[in-house]
Amino acid sequence: MARKQKGAVVVTGASTGIGRATALYLDQLGYRVFAGVRKQADANSLKKEASGELTPVTLDVTKPRSIAAARQKVQRAVGKAGIAGLVNNAGVANAGPVEHLPVADFQKVIDVNLTGQYAVTQEFLPLVRRGDGTIVFITSIGGLVASPFFSPYNAAKFGLEGMADSLRREIKPWKGMNVVVVEPGSIATPIWEKGRGNSAASGAKMSAEERRLYGPQMDRIREVTAEAEDRGLEPVEVAKVIEKAIRKRNPRSRYIVGRDAKMMARMQSLLGDKRFDRLMRGSMDLPDHAPKAR
Repeated sequence: MARKQKGAVVVTGASTGIGRATALYLDQLGYRVFAGVRKQADANSLKKEASGELTPVTLDVTKPRSIAAARQKVQRAVGKAGIAGLVNNAGVANAGPVEHLPVADFQKVIDVNLTGQYAVTQEFLPLVRRGDGTIVFITSIGGLVASPFFSPYNAAKFGLEGMADSLRREIKPWKGMNVVVVEPGSIATPIWEKGRGNSAASGAKMSAEERRLYGPQMDRIREVTAEAEDRGLEPVEVAKVIEKAIRKRNPRSRYIVGRDAKMMARMQSLLGDKRFDRLMRGSMDLPDHAPKAR
């Protein structure tokens, strides 16, 4: 069953990829969209493509003052009506072996993809309550299935899955509110190009010993992410699922998006850890590069 009318929706990470596609798609359908961006150039670009109703909002999910200022701006605009949706989409990616990847690089991904989502949700939740709205977390198939060398990304996305489950059970007494997780598979977005740049930068800092241990596997991981981006769905396909979740009065708790994501989740549940590990490494064509310890 659909909601009676389309209301206001806040979308974080709306500069590129899924966030941008979602902001523009919801705007096209008549929602009042507040699109979170960090740079004025991205705000200008969005306004050129959108209707006059879309409002860019400066929002850095790692900065409490930025989050509070964004909430105040939205609150002034919507008043007592609140918001119909909060789409937690902002995210970054990085790759590297646990043995090598600096803790600071791991923490950066957690700060944006997990802690930032928590902070934004906490700040905007009263507005969602007023609007009998839906909180949407964009996780990933990476929140269900962990890939080698993506421990920061997987840790954050697995964490989001747990956070969403907790929140959904906490707000159950408010009948009009919902919490939904959207789990895309391969999507053609810039996040992986940026992630390859990050991992390449990390790779350039690898010592001779680290290169000896992990070099061939990391080279292949960069190829795999490029291949995934090339065959990925267009971001608007995820935007359509997000809109459905916001529109419905009683949406599902989870939506897996993409054939590859659905297949991976199914295979992991059927095979068990050891067999699925072999299948995953084989499907990624990762080299069995295991130099002796020194």
